[in-house]
Amino acid sequence: MSYSIISALALILNLIINRESFKNIRCWFGKLKNEQQSVTRYRYFLLAANCYFIADIAWGILYENHEIDAIFPVLYFDCVLYFLFMFFTMLTWMRYIVAYLDKRGRKSKALLYAVWTMFTLALIYLLINYFYPFIFSFNEQHEYITEPGRHIAFILQIVLYVVTSTYMLLIAHKSTGSEKARYAAVGLTCLVMELFLIFQILDSRYPFYATGLIIGICVVHSFVEARERKEKEIYDNIATSLAEDYDAMYYINIETGEFSEFSTSQEYASMNVPVGGRDFYAETLANIERYVHPDDREFARNLYSKEAMLKNLEGKKSYSYKYRLMIDEQPRHFQFTVICVNDNKHFVLYEKDIEDEITAENMRLENQKKHVTFTQVAEILAINYDVIYYVDTKDSSFISYQCRNIYGEVDVQRSGDDFFEESRIDISNIVHKNDRDRVLGFINKDYIISTLMNQKSCSLDYQIVAFNKSHYVRMTVRKTTNGTHYIIGIENIDNEVEREKQHLKALNTEKELARRDEMTGVKNKTAFNELEKSIQANLDSGMDFMPFALVVCDGNNLKKINDTEGHVAGDEFIKKAAKLLCNVFSHSPVFRIGGDEFVVFLRDNDYSNRETLMKSLQTQVEENLQTKSGPVVASGIAEYNSETDCLVSEVFHRADKRMYENKRKLKQEEKE
Repeated sequence: MSYSIISALALILNLIINRESFKNIRCWFGKLKNEQQSVTRYRYFLLAANCYFIADIAWGILYENHEIDAIFPVLYFDCVLYFLFMFFTMLTWMRYIVAYLDKRGRKSKALLYAVWTMFTLALIYLLINYFYPFIFSFNEQHEYITEPGRHIAFILQIVLYVVTSTYMLLIAHKSTGSEKARYAAVGLTCLVMELFLIFQILDSRYPFYATGLIIGICVVHSFVEARERKEKEIYDNIATSLAEDYDAMYYINIETGEFSEFSTSQEYASMNVPVGGRDFYAETLANIERYVHPDDREFARNLYSKEAMLKNLEGKKSYSYKYRLMIDEQPRHFQFTVICVNDNKHFVLYEKDIEDEITAENMRLENQKKHVTFTQVAEILAINYDVIYYVDTKDSSFISYQCRNIYGEVDVQRSGDDFFEESRIDISNIVHKNDRDRVLGFINKDYIISTLMNQKSCSLDYQIVAFNKSHYVRMTVRKTTNGTHYIIGIENIDNEVEREKQHLKALNTEKELARRDEMTGVKNKTAFNELEKSIQANLDSGMDFMPFALVVCDGNNLKKINDTEGHVAGDEFIKKAAKLLCNVFSHSPVFRIGGDEFVVFLRDNDYSNRETLMKSLQTQVEENLQTKSGPVVASGIAEYNSETDCLVSEVFHRADKRMYENKRKLKQEEKE
């Protein structure tokens, strides 16, 4: 049964860390785009790994009862599945690597031919094995016997993984940034698989290959999948933010014309333009006849072909043009901007309704002499501030405006002779006391002059108190184009701050769960390793680290409980042991680092009272031993000695040694 535990844990861990991939299983099949191949093939690999884990779990359970004749046919069939899914993980992994590299050269083809050949031969040998044992066999007592073909198959896989890992590491060496880390992670995963295959050859009684698989999956998840998912999330957020400034955005495959459309404008959506399609060029030409103003159609027709768009982008990153669309039977001016994506395989086309901007511009020209101030304020109205201050750079006189919408409609609120002096009074009345000094330093004329010499704008986030409630705001300062005035805008950012808080809270919760032992609720081995590394880094840097001690604990008779009462009783024993340690060391972190193994990190008051706490623990354990009503836990403590200890592990080993001394003592008392 113990053989199956490793694969069961591997299966559970795979399902947990890749739960998002397994949720969308319906989208795994069908015709794939090039950019989707690596994602989907990796999902196939995860599915193959799960099948292998299940077969390995079944093997461990069935083989414990191999002497039962009725079980033998199932055992034999499971053994076939074991090898089948092992070879299937090899096949899906290699196909994922080829798709991940997105290369179609001779090396990739050779790799695919090799893995398909090996997989096909493996299937053939598994069929033949029933009649002429080549990979495995069973004797009359149904005991498993390894045949030479098993070693040959494993060695061929190892060779394939060695070649692949070498290839990936060479590519990583030539790459830079996050791409380098990803390629290195995939290469190291191949190394892990080949290493554990070697262990599997040497000893078939332990699920080494399952261990190698889950380690590889964790490496890929941490350094490849998680990073790519995060980058995609960032890119999606950027695209969403950009889309809010435009009526529509198109993402177009240059070669095929396949496209996707993102629209935030209700007016534009009312035109029922398709949100995606296979031929942007043809569909756009058809839409020109339906939606473009008759006088502008000839001009528009000449713009939408692959050749015309590529020609217009020659020597530049983007280009723009304008024409009129008919919206609800009324002409409106639209501006179109075309950008070539860095992969040189896609266009991005932005559409923006500029009718209101043109109308506002015409009105501005007509009223320029009467409203000079409004002309310059219009430079930043699109940012949609709540309040705008228009400050003279020479004498600091100012006028403040309250913006009512993004089209330039503003109301004059007040004016004054010295913006900076009056701001000092306002700061003391409305700015939160914790932020007053920062805001005073920011709204300083000398500071603003020096800052805007090197940059176009500067900003500060702070809190204000209005109607007995705190609000987050952002102040942004910039100069007008002619340099005669500062334009200072203030906007409410409560929603932005709240979203950021929720995001950080979600991240912290996720990190905390990853460092928490699910069974007992105490911290897990990962958390202890991180603590050990942190302390060791401080010791290595020569810092005077605070006094601390480690208590190493181990439950007595867990194996006996599992064997006689079952694993449920064993789990309850572990939970009670953890609760006992948490009750005694209530102010120190408790870590579960193994089955019934725990470590307690003592510091501050618990360190000062360590002798009392250890005596309390041992007294409770002695009572449990006598009454047989609670967990019996052996323990040992060791303090960090700054003069003799260079490694945290030295403290741990001393405590571990004392724990074993205590364990022997308790076992002796139990016999008596």
